[in-house]
Amino acid sequence: MTDTLIVNARLVNEEREFDGDLRVSRGRIVEIGSGLAARDRDTVVDAAGRRLLPGMIDDQVHFREPGLEYKADMASESAAAVAGGLTSFMDMPNTSPPTLDATALEDKYTRANGRAWANYGFYMGTSTGNLEAIRALDPRTAPGVKVFMGASTGNMLVDDPVILDAVFRDAPTPIITHCEDTPMIDAELAKYKAKYGDDIPAECHPDIRSREACVKSTQLAISLARRHDSRLHVLHISTADELALFTPGPLVDADGVRKRITAETCVHFLRFDRADYARLGHLIKCNPAIKDASDREALIRALAEDTIDVLATDHAPHTLEEKMRPYTSAPSGLPLVQYALVAALELVHEGRLTTAQVVRKFAHAPAQLFDVHERGFLREGYRADLVLIDDTPFTVRREDVLSKCGWSPFEGTTFHSRIATTWVNGEVVWNGERLVGAPQGQRLAFDR
Repeated sequence: MTDTLIVNARLVNEEREFDGDLRVSRGRIVEIGSGLAARDRDTVVDAAGRRLLPGMIDDQVHFREPGLEYKADMASESAAAVAGGLTSFMDMPNTSPPTLDATALEDKYTRANGRAWANYGFYMGTSTGNLEAIRALDPRTAPGVKVFMGASTGNMLVDDPVILDAVFRDAPTPIITHCEDTPMIDAELAKYKAKYGDDIPAECHPDIRSREACVKSTQLAISLARRHDSRLHVLHISTADELALFTPGPLVDADGVRKRITAETCVHFLRFDRADYARLGHLIKCNPAIKDASDREALIRALAEDTIDVLATDHAPHTLEEKMRPYTSAPSGLPLVQYALVAALELVHEGRLTTAQVVRKFAHAPAQLFDVHERGFLREGYRADLVLIDDTPFTVRREDVLSKCGWSPFEGTTFHSRIATTWVNGEVVWNGERLVGAPQGQRLAFDR
């Protein structure tokens, strides 16, 4: 394993930005200080004043394996992730077959071993028939239990009140939810199909998957969590209306008490709004839908004010051919991991967030929320998952996209920061231009 000394860095960690050096040995951060001396075995990296961050932890990705490898897999999407400064990911259970028991969960860990460029964890899913598997889940083996309280596939849509109540009562891990009310969505879709047939204009998507559908489902999830004192994390908040349902304030307070009910938004809700459907069409079709500019502004403020606790991607790639289909057959989801961090850092360049706030939402908070062992911070003794930022502009090109789907909604966008280097477990895996070496990802451990 490589010993590395990073000197002359601008370290960003736990609400501080400070000049210093950081030493890595045997995959861990072993020393943080000023004027650290190089040893004979050290590889010295001169950061030259650039920002050094803890690697980002993305708590919401769809890497499509098993079952949909023609559009994405753990190797291709984790490669795109480390190129974007994301060093750990938590993958969703709606694969084929879905992750609904311990056997399917362990199969995904086996698949990732030796192939994932980033560290990895996998959620257990909820269905109409796996309540006993959820009750038997070892909480150290998964970041959480995922509940699709809105439209999904097969039997993973859970809207039976008895099953929902039991899940919120008995789940041994945090519960994470996709919140959209399916009957409301179905009713709106029927109206638009009656008017347009299958070729509904893309800009109608936020009206079909409406803010009202989001609010109703989120209210239900919060009511169940309060009834059972569950740890609830509501994914991909897309509306200003939902923000009033959550309590502002730090994820962990001064006494070390952690919020029981938390909220997340995603980077595409901060960079796109309804006006972008005219240009991008189904390329930005996702569930829940990207909505109005006023929602985007409210979500950015909510991040700054700590009403929203976590920033994630909901990376969900599909092929271009699939995305070019008519509305009713064009799938929802977009690839995001490769450019998510630099897209978030645009908010720093715009004066909307600080780098420390981005780090808190993208690294510290996921680690704290999901009890991730020794990751998500620049701390001595922690795993050396690091990202060096270079404030040099670049423009996204299709030929640079590493996701297997081969496209990005950010094509043609110029960002003002780029990823200079990514380390995973102390080893360089991205040098600013290409992948380096071999996959270094490890199975995430959860302190429970």
